[in-house]
Amino acid sequence: MIVTHDLEVRVGARTLLQAPGQHLRVQPGDRIGLVGRNGAGKTTTMRILAGETEPYGGSVTRSGEIGYLPQDSKEGDIEQTARDRVLSARGLDEIQRSMAKQQTLMETTDGAERDKAIAKFSRLEERYQALGGYEANAEAAQICDNLGLPERILDQQLKTLSGGQRRRVELAQILFASRQGSGKSQTTLLLDEPTNHLDADSIAWLRNFLSKHEGGLIMISHDVELLDAVCNKVWFLDAVRAEADVYNMGFSKYKDARALDEARRRRERANAEKKASALQKQAAKLGAKATKASAAKQMLARAERMMGELDEVRVADKVASISFPEPAPCGKTPLFGKGLTKMYGSLEVFAGVDLAVDKGSRVVVLGTNGAGKTTLLKLLAGVERTDGEDGVVSGHGLKIGYFAQEHDTIDGEKSVWENTIEACPDAGQQDLRGLLGAFMFSGDKLDQPAGTLSGGEKTRLALATLVSSRANVLLLDEPTNNLDPQSREQVLDALKTYTGAVVLVTHDPGAVRALEPERVIIMPEGDEDMWSDEYMEIVELA
Repeated sequence: MIVTHDLEVRVGARTLLQAPGQHLRVQPGDRIGLVGRNGAGKTTTMRILAGETEPYGGSVTRSGEIGYLPQDSKEGDIEQTARDRVLSARGLDEIQRSMAKQQTLMETTDGAERDKAIAKFSRLEERYQALGGYEANAEAAQICDNLGLPERILDQQLKTLSGGQRRRVELAQILFASRQGSGKSQTTLLLDEPTNHLDADSIAWLRNFLSKHEGGLIMISHDVELLDAVCNKVWFLDAVRAEADVYNMGFSKYKDARALDEARRRRERANAEKKASALQKQAAKLGAKATKASAAKQMLARAERMMGELDEVRVADKVASISFPEPAPCGKTPLFGKGLTKMYGSLEVFAGVDLAVDKGSRVVVLGTNGAGKTTLLKLLAGVERTDGEDGVVSGHGLKIGYFAQEHDTIDGEKSVWENTIEACPDAGQQDLRGLLGAFMFSGDKLDQPAGTLSGGEKTRLALATLVSSRANVLLLDEPTNNLDPQSREQVLDALKTYTGAVVLVTHDPGAVRALEPERVIIMPEGDEDMWSDEYMEIVELA
C-alpha cells in the first residue's frame, strides 16, 4: 500500500505536481494507469512513490513489498547469471550457491568435516524448500520463458545480454517476487514502460498476468491496449495545472470522462468570464459616483473571486518541432562493414557480417531479442569494437548520428545545455538555444540535470543533438520508445522527409512504415534482402 501526504514534486524551479492531503493512494486491487504528456512528471513521481528519491514537499507512506521497474533499468551484478538475478528476488540464488558448496565438501572430505557439511546442507535444503524450492525454480523459469527468455539465456551472465534482454530479466525478477507466498500477493508493482523490448506474445502474457495481480499496481505505458485491459483506475498528470486528476474507472471510460471534464471547464470559464465582464462594466459605471464607490469595489472583488475559483482551462499541449536538416555531402557509399564479429567471452553474438550503407539508403535490422541488433549498431557507431580482424570502414564524408536505445549518449550528471554543447561543439549558442526551444527545452529546463529527465524527454534531447549534427547516416535504435503519441508522430514525420541514410532497429511497425525501407538485414546471420511487406509480419510479432 502507498499513500501520499501533501505531495509536491518539483524539478528545479518548476512544479510538476501538487497533491494535497492523501490525494494519491494505492491499495491492494488498484491497477492504476499513470498517464500524461512527456515531461508531465510521470517518471519522477513514480521514482518518488518507489522511494528512489525524496519529494520536494510532503511525504509518502509505504507498507508491504514494493516491486519497481524503472524506465532505464541497469540494476544488478553484471557478473551473475540471468537465472540467479531472477531467483535473487526470494533469496534462492544464495541458498543454491551455498548448497552447491556444501555438496562439493560432502564429496571431497570425510570425517567430522564431512558430517558438518551434511548437517549444513540439510539446514539449507529445509530453508530452500520453505521458500518454494524446486517448484519456485520452475516458476521462475516459466515466467522468464513467457517474457521471451529461454533456458540458454538464463545461464548467461548479465553482461553478455542485450539491453532488451537485461530489462526483461529485471521484469521477470519483479514479477517472480510478487508471486511469493501462498496467499494473495501484497506486493505493489510500479512499472515504467514494462512492454519496452517485449514481443507480441510476451505482451499478451504480461497483459493477462497484470490483470490478475491482487496487489497494488501503478503503470506508465504508451500501450493503449495494455492500459485498457489492465487498469481499473487512471491518474492523469496535467502538466498545465500541475495537478493529478483521479478517475476511478477503466482507461476507455477515462478518455470519455476527461473529454467531458475539459468541456465543463471551458463552459464554466466562458460563463464566469461573461458574468465577471458584466460586473466590471457595472462597477465602472458606479465608480464614477462617489456615493457608489464602495459598491463598485465589492463588484470588482466578486468578479476577481469568481475567476479565481475556476479550474484552469487546458491550453493546447506543446509539441516538439522535429525535422532533420539537409545531411552533409558524402560519397556514394559512406559506411562499410566487413567481417563484423562480436564475442562475449566464449559466447558468439554474430560473426562475419558484411554490409554496405549507400547514400540515402533506408535499412531495417530485424531479428529476435538477443540476435545482436543493438550490438551491430554500436559497432557501426564506433561505440564498441569488432572482435574480428576486419571492421568498419568510413567512406568519403561520413558523418554518423547515433541514437542509443538506453540513452547512453546522454550524460545524466550534466545539464541539458551542457549535453547539447558537448554534442555540437561547432554550433553557435544562439542556434542551439533555438534548436532546443523547438524540442521544448527552454528557460530553467536548460539547467536541469539530464539524469532527471523523463524517458521521453531524454529521447527528445538525443534527437535534438542528432538534428544539429547534419549527419548523413543515422543509426537509430528504438527511437520511438517512451514517446507520447504526439511526439512519436513528430519523429515519424521527420523520418519520412529525411534524405540521408538510415539504419533502423525497432519493434514499432509505424516507424518501419514511415521509413519506407529499401533493404533488410536479418541478424544474427547478417543476411541482406530487399524489403517486402512479408517482413512487416516479423516486425509486428517481434
